[in-house]
Amino acid sequence: MPILQPDQIYQLLRNLTSPVVAITCQRDGKGNGMISDSAVRASIAPTVPRLSVYVHKFNFSHDLIFETGRFVMHLLRHDQFELIHRLGFVSCRERDKLDAIAHRPGVLGAPVLDDCYAHFECRVVNEMDTGSSTCFLGDVVAVGHGAAQQPSGEVMTAAYFRANMPAAWRAEYEALLRAAQAYAAERSRDIRPVVWKGLEQR
Repeated sequence: MPILQPDQIYQLLRNLTSPVVAITCQRDGKGNGMISDSAVRASIAPTVPRLSVYVHKFNFSHDLIFETGRFVMHLLRHDQFELIHRLGFVSCRERDKLDAIAHRPGVLGAPVLDDCYAHFECRVVNEMDTGSSTCFLGDVVAVGHGAAQQPSGEVMTAAYFRANMPAAWRAEYEALLRAAQAYAAERSRDIRPVVWKGLEQR
């Protein structure tokens, strides 16, 4: 059996990625947004809607979600490249990423983007430490379709984004990806079990 190299294994694992989603959160009046391709449905029971998402610890959003226990996940459309660039290619530590992006407070207080395919407001019910990131399990408490009130277009996927992003962004995208991979490689083995708040008495 041929031995696959890490890059070959990584390319195979890319087939398991989720749609490209925007994650928003807020703490003490400070809102933020980020981009992820690691969100998945976490329940098959229609009466118990849940999803999970991995958030790297270097993301400003990580601590906001961890400390407040709430976030909003937005499915995006094929035409929302500029939104992905604004939320995914720069840190909130450098600028207010939600400035000039139409949004409103959701039922949990976190920002809901007006323009998206659909959004899911979530309350964190558990988490799992991966060393370099945290997997947040969220109960979906509210759902909507942005200002349009109904889904339109097609959902953005990671493969579609990589194949169709503007050529001028590619070098920056690859540099950010390499930096994230280096961060993950250094920290992924340092897993620290944590009992999520609210579960201690169960």
